[in-house]
Parts: sequence; C-alpha cells; structure tokens
Amino acid sequence: MKRWTNLALFLLLGLAFVSGWVAFFYATAPSRASLIVHAASGYAIVALTPWKSVIAARAIQRRRPGWWASLLFALLVLVSVLAGILHSTGLLIAAGAYTAMEVHVGAALLAIPFAAWHIIARRIPMRAVDLSRRSMLRAGALMAGAGLTYATGEAAVRAFHLPGSERRFTGSYEFGSLEPSQLPATQWMFDSVPMIDPRTWRLMVHTGTVTRQWTYEELLAFDDRVRATLDCTGGFYSTQDWSGVRLSRLITPSHPKGSIHVRSATGYDRRFAIADAGRLLLATRLGGMPLDAGHGFPVRVVAPDRRGYWWVKWVSVIRVDELPVLWQLPFPMQ
Repeated sequence: MKRWTNLALFLLLGLAFVSGWVAFFYATAPSRASLIVHAASGYAIVALTPWKSVIAARAIQRRRPGWWASLLFALLVLVSVLAGILHSTGLLIAAGAYTAMEVHVGAALLAIPFAAWHIIARRIPMRAVDLSRRSMLRAGALMAGAGLTYATGEAAVRAFHLPGSERRFTGSYEFGSLEPSQLPATQWMFDSVPMIDPRTWRLMVHTGTVTRQWTYEELLAFDDRVRATLDCTGGFYSTQDWSGVRLSRLITPSHPKGSIHVRSATGYDRRFAIADAGRLLLATRLGGMPLDAGHGFPVRVVAPDRRGYWWVKWVSVIRVDELPVLWQLPFPMQ
C-alpha cells in the first residue's frame, strides 16, 4: 500500500498541476472542464493524506536524509489544497492583501523544486504490478470517490448559498463590474507600474519595413468601443466598458502566417494571431475616462475571452513579424 500511495500521489500532483495551468490559460469553456479535473485531483490527494501521513511519520522518526524537505513539500501541498478549497467555496476569498487563489497558486509554485527533489531522491521505478487489475480498481475507486466528493461539495455550496455559488466558470468572483473605480489594479508577477509622460510617449507600430509613430492625442481621437470581461488569474473578474482603437486599424499585416507582438514599456510582452487583430482593442479609456497608471495608462490591450495576463498594459511597441504566435512561453515569466 505504501508504494501504491506514493505513486498515486505523484500522479495526482502532476494531474493537479497540469489541469490548474490549463484552466489559467483559458477564459472560455475549456477552463471549466479543466477545473473539474483539478478539483477532483485535489480531493483525491486529501483522501490519501491519512495513509501518506503514516508513511511520513515513520520517515521522520528514522530521520531519513532530506526528511525536512519532504515535510516542507507536504506542508506546501496541504496549504495549496486548503487555500483552493477556501477559494472555491468562498469561505475565505482574501486575507489582507492576498487572495486565497494567490496563496493556492503561490504554495503550488513553491512546492515545485521540492517535488523535483522528491522525485529524484525518492525515485519509484515502474513495475508491472503498478498496472495490475487491483491497482486500476484502486485508482478508479479513488477518482470516483473524489469526483463524488467534488459534486457533493458543489451541491452544498449552492444549497447553503455560499459565495462560491456565484463563481464564474473559471472559478473567479465578480468584482466591481461596470464600476471603473472599483476595478482592481493588478500586475503579473514581478511587473511594476511605470510613470509615463503622455507628451513625450509614442506608440511605435512596425509593419514589415514601415514604422509609424502614434502620439497619445492621435490615439485618443479613436472611439471604438467594447464591453469585455477582465478575468484575472488572481481570482476575480470584472466586466467593464472600454474604448480606444481596434488593432486592425493600426497595422497592415505583411506576414499572413506571422503574429502581432505587443510589448509593454516594462518589457512585458505577448503575441497574438493576426486574425485576432479585429477583436483586440488598444484601450485609451475605461468607462469613458482616461486610464490611470495602475490600469495601463496611456494605452493597454483589451483581449476579450482571454485571461488577464494577455491584457498587456502600458503598450509601447506593436510589431507584425513572421514569427508564429506559439513563439512564446504559455505564461510570461516577468
């Protein structure tokens, strides 16, 4: 049972990590399916905790080399799972400046190097018995029980009208929709808010060999409008009215199979498919008022149906080139 428990936990942690990041990647229906798998994996990890705690207690008593790293790894996993449950039920959405979702993700990221160490130091070689009928039945029963626990929990959240019943399909909570002053100003990881002088600022648009500089006043003259939902990976979403200029007005695609590279004044960047240019808005105003620094002044990208980290703020350069849209990390590292 010890071997099966350790192997099952290893596979479940991998499944939980991958399904969680897939859910972060989408702001449409696939996010919901991935979150169901993610939540079921978490409940399965909780179900195996009693057996794993016995295994861990014995290892600690023997003071096996690296026992403290294994203990810290286990604590980080439990913190991540607990924060995820608190977020999904709405029992604790935020504590001070940090949301339960940020704790959930942060603990998971901190656990990664310990997980890598654990896999190397406590390597479990695959054996034929791992794919035996008994093992498969155990795995099936575990996942069925985890799925039933998830479904029961969701039903309880709705029956008791907990805040979690109001979550969007991405798991995010509504905050300040159609109230621009209530929209939180958040940055991705280590990005920071720059102070930009609109009098000297220029938007550089490169299309092939042609470069066009746009002033802030020139961009303010456009009034394309869209109502779009900013769904932040920090755990909130907010629907707002944005206005500015469609990217399709600013570029002339010279590489039909290339991409649109949008870069911030901070160095943060994202690539978009050229076919999306008509849907992407370079916003100058939020709710009819000019953007403030925290929300991306002087201009930012509004990318409907994409998570918040695609909504590049403080845009300074837009370039159409021959590189494919996949020529970037799934998630920015800055």
